[in-house]
Amino acid sequence: MRTLQDISVQYIKGVGPARKKLFSSLGIENIEDLLYFFPRRYEDRRTMTTISQLEVDQWQTISGKVIAQDSRRSWYTKKHVSEIVVDDQTGRLTCVWFSQPYLEYYFKPGSQVVLFGKVNIYKDRLQMVSPEYELIDSDDQDSLSVGRIVPVYSLTRGLTQRYLRKVIKNCLDRYAEESLDILPVVTRNKYRLPNIKRSLRNIHFPESFEEQEGAHKRISFEEFFLFQVSVTLRRASILRKEGISHRVDSELRERFVRSFPFTLTGAQLRVMEEIARDLEKSSPMLRLLQGDVGSGKTLVAFFGCVVSCQNGFQSAIMAPTEILAKQHYDTIRKLIAGGPFRGMRAALLASHLPKKEKERIYTQLKEGRIDLLIGTHALLSEAVDFKKLSFVVIDEQHKFGVRQRALLSAKGTNPDILIMTATPIPRTLCMTLYGDLDVSLIDELPPGRGAVMTRLYPQEQSEEVYALVRRMVEKGKQAYVVYPIIEESAKLDLKAAQKMFEHFKKSEFKDLKIGLVHGQMKREEADAIMDAFKGKKIDVLVATTVLEVGVDVPNANVMLVEHAERFGLSQLHQLRGRVGRGAEDAFFILIADPNTPEGEARLKAILSSRDGFNIAEQDLLIRGPGQYFGRHQHGLNELRFANPVTQIDILELARKEAQELIKRDPELKENFSQRIKEVITQRYPAYLAMVEAG
Repeated sequence: MRTLQDISVQYIKGVGPARKKLFSSLGIENIEDLLYFFPRRYEDRRTMTTISQLEVDQWQTISGKVIAQDSRRSWYTKKHVSEIVVDDQTGRLTCVWFSQPYLEYYFKPGSQVVLFGKVNIYKDRLQMVSPEYELIDSDDQDSLSVGRIVPVYSLTRGLTQRYLRKVIKNCLDRYAEESLDILPVVTRNKYRLPNIKRSLRNIHFPESFEEQEGAHKRISFEEFFLFQVSVTLRRASILRKEGISHRVDSELRERFVRSFPFTLTGAQLRVMEEIARDLEKSSPMLRLLQGDVGSGKTLVAFFGCVVSCQNGFQSAIMAPTEILAKQHYDTIRKLIAGGPFRGMRAALLASHLPKKEKERIYTQLKEGRIDLLIGTHALLSEAVDFKKLSFVVIDEQHKFGVRQRALLSAKGTNPDILIMTATPIPRTLCMTLYGDLDVSLIDELPPGRGAVMTRLYPQEQSEEVYALVRRMVEKGKQAYVVYPIIEESAKLDLKAAQKMFEHFKKSEFKDLKIGLVHGQMKREEADAIMDAFKGKKIDVLVATTVLEVGVDVPNANVMLVEHAERFGLSQLHQLRGRVGRGAEDAFFILIADPNTPEGEARLKAILSSRDGFNIAEQDLLIRGPGQYFGRHQHGLNELRFANPVTQIDILELARKEAQELIKRDPELKENFSQRIKEVITQRYPAYLAMVEAG
């Protein structure tokens, strides 16, 4: 039977083969993707705020006519400035954009425009800096863009709000009636939920906010319900497996703890005990280990590797980047060399290794002459064949997909799995998405760490900030200067980082030793630069977010993040964790001009809190879980709409219904259950593959 996932988005009126690529960049491939591509916010354009009613420091929407337009270079910052003056017959508003010269061709005097931004006062006049904008044609009256509650979507270059609204309306008119209603009538009636067809219409084009809220509740309930069915099935499949029972005696634990020249924290010791109990069981461990940057997770994971080795088995650690994999390898080599486990054999599998070296590792691994293999996605290669794999560590889980976890696990006979993350995951999200895992928490940092001061400056003060960084470097510190690399504009972003590197060499840092590292470099070149930085041969390292994980340079106590408004909150928290690794105080400096409420909220959160779990809660509230993990999860962790932080009551109701369903029909064989299984199979194929493998 044909489903909405089987129909390409190109067949919707107004799309076609050429524009299909634009939709693909938003993750929209088929009809269902588009129907579930929900607005990120709404504007009430039934009655517009007039310019005379605008309130300073508030985010507001106005509509007016462009009466003047100017394009120039700022004499102070040398940046390109685009400026328009808008009139709505009650007053005038000035709008300013920086470094967007193409806007002089966009705004024409006499054109009607809708603007959304934060209002401020500059030189006694009302102003918005970098507001969102939308041109309204005269034939748009009484359309999808004016005189109603208007949806505002995330866009990509080449798509406009007006065009996207029309395409989504065409899609709803043609295909909404074919949407599969996964919730039975009895469940909908029980919780007073509308059907899916009505809900989809009211999510995109609500006649009232009450209708939008009802649709929001209904679709959130369905998402929570499907996830909870999946998670409950996954947990049951784990419990059915026969794993490997390891012997973990008290002497081994004591030898491990005594082998370090420092005292382990109470949290590390507690988590080691939790892991030890799991390793002794015959059913496989599946445990999530959370701990902030620098909390000592690698050492705890190494304990599991030692237990595996002492029992005659092999272990593996998979990291998302080669920088992080190499750091794990270097750390563990030191631990092995200095302790009672020096006979343990560890190897690093990296993509840049010569073919001969890789083949040597493959052979030794298969013959059991390697006890611990560390690497990136390279571990998933068919050539990687373990003799007796019993313990797997997956670092930074959110960087990998569900299928990748299953592929690595399949290289052993139901090995124990430890998933680590330095991205704190709120309890509600754990309950929603990681219900198949036991959770451990390292909530202590090792003693003797310096404080990290976080500071925020606007773009216009960048020269003062560079001078501040220079003074710190002259005192013997090392500094990072980090630039964003966003997927949609990666080439432009990389050029910006390279351009600023050249600029720094000639101006602010001209007599300092400067290095540049980014993700497009050859691995050998990047490693050489990182080694030089660690060896204090580089004073200032200009970098992209390859630094987000896996860099530990205790003397680098200054980090400057440019265009900080473009980073996610958890990203900023991860970056901040790269400084303050030693005993001295450190500085985390942000340069940003936020132009959305979300951007402003992210920066306020990073300034106000150092607590990783508080940061994570804030990040969930700001972005929603659909973007919290990115697209790497391929389904399971991709809640498209539901938010477990703000909708905990709906989550608990949906989980109750899901658990009752699995209790009544554990293999989903009843007629209605089969429909649910079909939908889960279509939406989350990687996840179902894991369940069926169990």
